Amino acid sequence: MIDLKNLTIKEARKKLDEKVFSAVDLTKTYLAEIKKKNEEINAYLEIFDDVLDQAKVADERIAKGESYPLLGIPLAIKDVILIKGRKVSAASKILENYVAAYDATAITKLKKQGAVFLGRTNMDEFAMGGSTENSAFGVTKNPNDTGRVAGGSSGGSAAAVAADLALGALGSDTGGSVREPASFCGIVGMKPTYGRVSRYGLIAMGSSLDCIGPIAKNVEDADIIYNAIYGHDVSDSTSITDVTYSKFSPKKVIGVPWGLVNGDGVDKKVKENFKQSVLKLEKLGFEIKDVFIKNIDLALATYYIIMPAEASTNLARFDGMRYGVHKDGKDLLDDYMQTKGKGFGKEVRRRILLGAYVLSAGYYDAYYGKAQAARNALKKEFEKVFQEVDFVVTPTAPIVAWKIGEKSDPLSMYLADIFTVTANMAGLPAISIPSGFAEEDGKKLPLGIQFMAPHGREDSLFEVGKKFEEIR
Repeated sequence: MIDLKNLTIKEARKKLDEKVFSAVDLTKTYLAEIKKKNEEINAYLEIFDDVLDQAKVADERIAKGESYPLLGIPLAIKDVILIKGRKVSAASKILENYVAAYDATAITKLKKQGAVFLGRTNMDEFAMGGSTENSAFGVTKNPNDTGRVAGGSSGGSAAAVAADLALGALGSDTGGSVREPASFCGIVGMKPTYGRVSRYGLIAMGSSLDCIGPIAKNVEDADIIYNAIYGHDVSDSTSITDVTYSKFSPKKVIGVPWGLVNGDGVDKKVKENFKQSVLKLEKLGFEIKDVFIKNIDLALATYYIIMPAEASTNLARFDGMRYGVHKDGKDLLDDYMQTKGKGFGKEVRRRILLGAYVLSAGYYDAYYGKAQAARNALKKEFEKVFQEVDFVVTPTAPIVAWKIGEKSDPLSMYLADIFTVTANMAGLPAISIPSGFAEEDGKKLPLGIQFMAPHGREDSLFEVGKKFEEIR
C-alpha cells in the first residue's frame, strides 16, 4: 500500500529507483484516489486515457537504468497548457473540444524526464478569477472544506495536489493564480521570474504577466519541478537567460511592508498568523526591516488596467469559427456577437469590455499609458528595496478561502490579489508556503506566507522556503 498522504516527489523517486514500487503501481494508486474523490472536488476536467501506458514506458526507462527527478512521477497539468493531441479548453466553452497541435515547451521538458501526465485540471475560464468559480465546467472545491473555494485560477491543480490526486502539478500565474490557490489549499506554489520559464504553448491571458509555475506539497518538490521546466527558449521572445540575472549576496535581511500588511481588508487572523511567522524568521537569524515601497498600494489598480487590456487583445482571436461554441446569426457580425456571448462566461466578457475600454481612443493615454508608467515606477522601487533586503515578505492572501458563492461582487474578489499582483507587475519570483491555519466554522483553513526575491533569484527563494518549513 502506497501512503500518498506523506509521499513526496523526492521520496517517490528513491522508491521507484529502488524498485519498492513501480511507476504503474504509483499511477494506479493515484487513479484509484481520483476515482474516489474527483467527482466531489472537481479538480480534473479529464483523466487521460493513456496514463498507464505512460507509466509503463517510465518503468521501462527505469529498468534500463535511467533516473531523472520526475521519471515516473504522476503530475496534473492546468487546462491552459498545451499537450499535443490532447484537449485544452482553458475551462471555456469557446475552446471546448479543441485539441492541441503541439507541446508547450514546459511539457516537452517534462516528457524528456518521463513524467506521467494524469490529466488536465479545472481553472477559472481563461485564468480569469481567484476562485475557480468562473470555470465553464463547474467549481473546484477546497479539499480542506468542500463548502469553500480552492482559489484560482489554478484551483484544480492546487486541489489535486492537496487532495493527493497528483504528486505535483503545473499552474499558471498572472496575478497570483499559482500562489493564492496554493495558500488556500495548504501547499506550496511558486511563480518564477518573468521569462524564466517559457510561455510557448501557454494560452495567453496577460502576455507581459503570465508565468508557468510549479505546485507541490513542499518547497523541495516545487524546486524539483521548477528545475525541470526552466530555461531559455528560442520559441518564446520574452524568454531570458542567466546572464540577465542580478547578483545576490545574502545579508539575511527580510523586508516587511507593514503599512500594506496592516491595511484595511486584511483579516485579523491572517495578520496574527503573519506576525507569528515573522517572529519565526527572526529566530532563524533574519533581521526584520520595515520597508516602504512607494505606490505599492496602487499596484492592484494598475494591474486591473494592464491585465484586462492584454486579455482583451489576446482573446480577440477566439471567434468560434473553427472549434468550440458557434452560433449562427443574421450576418458575420451577429455570428461573432452571439458566439462570443454564449462562448465566453460573465467574468471573461467583463474583462474584455474593460480592456477594450482602456485601450480605446481617448482613453489609452489616460488609463493604459499611465498604468504602464506606474508599473515601471514600481519596478524601480523594488530595485531600490532589494539593495537593502534579501526578501520582501507578506501574507499570500488577505483572507482565508471563502465559501462557494459568497463573493458575488467581482471587486471583492479582485481585492484578494492585493499581495500577489506586485510580483507579476515587477516580474519578480515569489513563492507561497503554508504558514498555519485559521479556524472558521469549526474547520482549520490553511494560510500562506509569500516570499518575493530579486529578479532571477529563485535559488534564494527555495533556500529560505526550506528553512521556513523546518520551523513553521
